[in-house]
Amino acid sequence: MIRGWIVVMSLLLPAATRAQDYPTRPVTMVVAAAAGGPIDVLARILAERMAPALGQSVVVENLGGGGGVVGAQRVVRAQPNGYTTLLGTVATHANPALYGKEAPYDPLTDFVDVALVAEIPLILIARKDFPADTVEDFVAHVKANPGKLNYGSAGIGSAAHLGCAMLEHALGTQFQHVPYRGTGPAMQDLLAGRLDFICDIAVTALPNIKSGTVKGIANLSASRSPLLPDLPTMAEKGYPGVSASTWAALFLPKNTPPELAAKLNAAVVRTMNAAGFAEQLTDLAATPVSADRRSQAYLTGFVKSEWDKWGPIIRASASDVIR
Repeated sequence: MIRGWIVVMSLLLPAATRAQDYPTRPVTMVVAAAAGGPIDVLARILAERMAPALGQSVVVENLGGGGGVVGAQRVVRAQPNGYTTLLGTVATHANPALYGKEAPYDPLTDFVDVALVAEIPLILIARKDFPADTVEDFVAHVKANPGKLNYGSAGIGSAAHLGCAMLEHALGTQFQHVPYRGTGPAMQDLLAGRLDFICDIAVTALPNIKSGTVKGIANLSASRSPLLPDLPTMAEKGYPGVSASTWAALFLPKNTPPELAAKLNAAVVRTMNAAGFAEQLTDLAATPVSADRRSQAYLTGFVKSEWDKWGPIIRASASDVIR
């Protein structure tokens, strides 16, 4: 009996020691987008704030391309030792639906889920001279002009693409999708009147709405934003199926030891509870998730629900590209 306990303890000791010591060097946080964008800014805030909780620095590595797929693949292929993480978004975890059986990774099985951090609503904005100011007028106009109106996005599978694809599906009409290499060029064409509308993330939509250079039509997320309290949601206007936002969550490669993932989750939760963190995210028009949504188990269920929601929409809209 004593010999059996010795064997058991000898097997458990390496894992316990590994968790106790982790991390012993800097941790990399891969962001599947270019530097300077809102997700990158959020990542840098999270990385800076997590460093004291981990006792090591967290280094942000930007790796854009493929609508988030390239950066996600970097983490999928990394050693499962806790030192390479992904700040995933709706794009990194919905875009594999574009590839069918040839998808470069499976968002449900190729990651260890760590923690959901924040959500950012998508806002329907239109060019300044668009012939509609309200949700009702917008719906009437697009239904009267099926296939004639265009919207821009930061690329196929980006949050803006997914949001407008969901809107198109909910309204039962057709839009023309114009993908760009980033949000900046799409916004420039909207301001110049070459695009009709964009389903933009709140952080870039907000200043343009407030300056009057675009029209704010609707909030596409499930609830109103405190930064745009007068902007109604599509659900309020009779379209409960429209619930579109992007989000940020931390992931590790498949086969990462569970004790390391648990320690990283604890560091994220500690960071989110720290004074001033929520305010920093609010400045980005992001909403930190509530305490009951920060567990690994919650993120696993959340990712599955997002895959089920977005997969059919993105596959149906993949061919609707004019450039």
